[in-house]
Amino acid sequence: MESPRITIKPLFFFSYMLLSHITTLSLALALEDCEFPAIFNFGDSNSDTGGLAASLILPPPPYGETYFHMPAGRFSDGRLIIDFLAKSLGHPFLSAYLDSLGANFSHGANFATGSSTIRLPNRILPAPGGYSPFTLTIQYSQFLQLKNRSQLIRHRGGIFASLMPKEEYFSKALYTFDIGQNDLGEGFFANLTIQQVNASVPDIISSFSANIKKIYDLGGRSFWIHNTGPIGCLPYILVNFPSQKDEAGCAKLYNEVAQHFNHKLKEATVQLRKDLPLATITYVDVYSVKYSLYKEPQKYGFELPLVACCGSGGKYNFNGRTLDCGRTVTVNGRQIFAGSCKRPYVKVNWDGIHYTEAAAKIVFDKISTGAFSDPPLPLKQACHRSLD
Repeated sequence: MESPRITIKPLFFFSYMLLSHITTLSLALALEDCEFPAIFNFGDSNSDTGGLAASLILPPPPYGETYFHMPAGRFSDGRLIIDFLAKSLGHPFLSAYLDSLGANFSHGANFATGSSTIRLPNRILPAPGGYSPFTLTIQYSQFLQLKNRSQLIRHRGGIFASLMPKEEYFSKALYTFDIGQNDLGEGFFANLTIQQVNASVPDIISSFSANIKKIYDLGGRSFWIHNTGPIGCLPYILVNFPSQKDEAGCAKLYNEVAQHFNHKLKEATVQLRKDLPLATITYVDVYSVKYSLYKEPQKYGFELPLVACCGSGGKYNFNGRTLDCGRTVTVNGRQIFAGSCKRPYVKVNWDGIHYTEAAAKIVFDKISTGAFSDPPLPLKQACHRSLD
């Protein structure tokens, strides 16, 4: 009688993968949580908590309606990923560096400003996101000024001393980044080809890396870096650049540009780890989490994920060239008020460009576990350089 065949290789491989997963999980659990006494954030409107509102454009109602019940300097109906991140680390919401009223920098500062880019734009365009002069290099300069002047204020004493971060916080802080989407958008609205936008990515990433190195030279050690999201799923791209759609209904070619950017960004983080041996650099795959909201909306309780909650009508509730949310606009010769939908909590997109609080909360909950990070460590362990 023929002996039964035992399939050893697949069994061995499964056992090996299971053991590797358990070992990785065990090592992560063995690491102590980090103590981040402050957060310094750099970025664009995805993490702007009042910079653009204080300097150029104040988002009108219904921005902020879900959580703050009034405009709060955020381009959303409520809280952003950075807000959930700050709270999870035991800190209050970050004050915008540009906000002169009621700002408290004792636990960090937010240099992110809506419409910001990594490198200086080649031209000023009437794109839906508008224009911001606060590039990442400018944000670094603002950080340098805060670092120096805050210590002078602390040493002088007085009523403002307690509103400044302690000197040791700058080396122990978590430095967070969410920027790059507008660099790609700037290329699209300049009528560059997909190939031309892709060709601009290495220079954009080079500028990003240069700013990371400058912050490192000032003592920064823990870096939490988001990649860019699926830009081809946003109404402002879908309306302005009709193109081939993928299974989620997103603009396939434009998402491929975002993926190209992310590939180069991840390569840069690998190189930065070599160049900055004392740094902990965590690459966070926000793209995959955000794309899942469009691909499987029902899984998260969302409806019509490609349609903005607040807008002036049309297939994607977005007219194409401006952020109409909260404004009275003329559509087909008739004036209408672009207001909020009745249930923002079932929408992924808020105003054609930005995400709702409900979407931001899901994204944060997923990325904070470390499941989408390289190295795969939770947010609270992002001061460790590896699992060792």
